[in-house]
Amino acid sequence: MSDHSKHIVVIGSGVIGLSTAYYAALEGHRVTVIDRHAEQRDNCSFGNAGMIAPSHFVPLAAPGMVALGLKWMWNPESPFYIKPRLNRELLSWGFRFWRAATPQHVTRSAPLLRDLHMASRACFEELAALPNNDFGLVKKGLLMLCKTEHAFEEEAKAAEQARSLGIPAEALDSKQTAALDPNIQMDIAGSVYFPKDCHLTPSRFMAGLKQQLDRANVQFAWNTEVIGWRVVGHRVEAARTPKGDLTADEFVLCGGSWSPVVARELRLKIPMQAGKGYSLTLPEPRQLPEISAILTEARVAATPMGSSLRFGGTMEIAGLNEEINPVRVQGIIKSVPKYYPAFRPADFDGIQPWRGLRPVSPDGLPYIGRTARYTNLSIATGHAMMGLSIGPITGRLMAEILSGKKTSIAIDALSPDRYG
Repeated sequence: MSDHSKHIVVIGSGVIGLSTAYYAALEGHRVTVIDRHAEQRDNCSFGNAGMIAPSHFVPLAAPGMVALGLKWMWNPESPFYIKPRLNRELLSWGFRFWRAATPQHVTRSAPLLRDLHMASRACFEELAALPNNDFGLVKKGLLMLCKTEHAFEEEAKAAEQARSLGIPAEALDSKQTAALDPNIQMDIAGSVYFPKDCHLTPSRFMAGLKQQLDRANVQFAWNTEVIGWRVVGHRVEAARTPKGDLTADEFVLCGGSWSPVVARELRLKIPMQAGKGYSLTLPEPRQLPEISAILTEARVAATPMGSSLRFGGTMEIAGLNEEINPVRVQGIIKSVPKYYPAFRPADFDGIQPWRGLRPVSPDGLPYIGRTARYTNLSIATGHAMMGLSIGPITGRLMAEILSGKKTSIAIDALSPDRYG
């Protein structure tokens, strides 16, 4: 251990929390991870689409999204649904989202998101090279499948934007797409292929990360909820839990959608809404693609994971509730045969839908860094649909911050204090 070794308490054991713990332990710090759930948990980091996606350089808060959100709001089966309710936090979040959804915001954010995804992709390659750490990393790219000519034209424009950022992308007609992935029948107008994207099996990735942490003597406190804080001046002395106070030199809040609740006790504002996503995994699909795909108009992801095939999608802003809304799940099921005609809605009979709450900031960018109010409290959350993809680089950046180093990527735009 280095002379500068600190004791770090990480709150939250999703992909962001475990990545932070991993890289902090590599820096020689003593780390304790606490989580309000049992070890056999099932948060956002497990049931997601498993994509590492440099192609996703446009933040959720983009110009067309407000209009789309308003159009889709009245259709509970739609990909993006805001449950109408009079709630001050939701209204203030919505207003900030509307203000952020500008072309300038996209232009400013795209190079940063590209850098985060590409650096994270390199982290995944390093992690996959560790002994006995096979989490099914497949580096075959991603297809944006377009059902309509209109969507194909829009995606082809996005491909140009990607290339201008140095992200390879090519527009393919339906024949070229079929030649690229002959294992699966597709009914599409065309596609855009992003060769740098990858996919993996999230549950295996999380299990591998946990094994690395056990090897590094990272301590875990399961079923331990933070119910308050002990603060002296500008310093957090301890996190209060029903099992007693946990003291540390540094605290990192990685609580996903629950982060604002935990931060409220500290009078910190981190505007966030929980964006519920669903997934369905077919253990024996009729056909198995080799390349992960996004069914563009439906906004549904299709990811092969070993011999199974996972379909995931929807963004439902309906508060911190984890109920499964069958209408939203139906929306996913109905969209699959439109792109993959070999499939039938009946293929999903008896398949248990999974759900998770993604933490969505108003500008679609994560919160990563120290807070101004407390000298030893950092926040890493708000990754929306990019949590898995940029989880490892978030952990590495947090470890650099905790060790007093200059971050390898400039992340001023991600300050957790940006909303005061």
